[in-house]
Amino acid sequence: MLNLNGMLSIVMPAYNEEKLIYHSIMETLRIVEKFVPELEIIAVNDGSKDNTKAEIERAIKQDSRVRMVSSEKNRGKGNAIISGVSQVEGKYVAFVDADLELNPSQLEGYLKKMLDDNKDVVIGCKFLKDSKLDYPFKRKVISMGYYIMLLVLFHLNVKDTQTGLKVFRVEAIKPVAHLIRTSGFAYDIELLVAIHRRGFSIAQMPVEVVYVRDSGVKRIGMKDIWQAFCDTWAIFGRVYFKHYYD
Repeated sequence: MLNLNGMLSIVMPAYNEEKLIYHSIMETLRIVEKFVPELEIIAVNDGSKDNTKAEIERAIKQDSRVRMVSSEKNRGKGNAIISGVSQVEGKYVAFVDADLELNPSQLEGYLKKMLDDNKDVVIGCKFLKDSKLDYPFKRKVISMGYYIMLLVLFHLNVKDTQTGLKVFRVEAIKPVAHLIRTSGFAYDIELLVAIHRRGFSIAQMPVEVVYVRDSGVKRIGMKDIWQAFCDTWAIFGRVYFKHYYD
């Protein structure tokens, strides 16, 4: 059991995840409570058109450690994450995707890294040699291309911003959360750039990814990739011309 001296708040965004969300919430609680004495899950219903909200409510009735933030409209993953962060009560904040492609058991190593090395943020990185990846080649190519783009634009010493599993000290994320303007998949880079420019430290850890998709919802398409590309250039402008995050 880790000695955190505070609660871990897990933010889990969901859009049309009725087939997965209840199981994912309960499974995350079951796994994480083995190494974290105090935790909560903030499940964010991002304007789902199916029964995602009802499934989250079912989890709330089952376990008082579950809370929900719900939006009537789909506002994008970035907005969903930030709305969840605004409600956390813990000393530490973790992001876990609703499909559990990244098993939440990995949070134990991330939190230990944070405590042992006194880091403010620990994120998963698919490009570390000990990472285990089982997902489509197309996604590997997209991830590598985006990494190269970010390295050129931001000189941020982070090989992978897009892996969903992340842990933050609350003092690193809450002060910058309101600055995040990107609603889509590029919100990760904006968040990490803002945190980095405030002087907080970021460490990387290997990840084990298992590609599973049972909900029938297409996670990311060419439209999303193009939007992330445009959002990244917008972040570049805010960093170097407006000094928005300083």
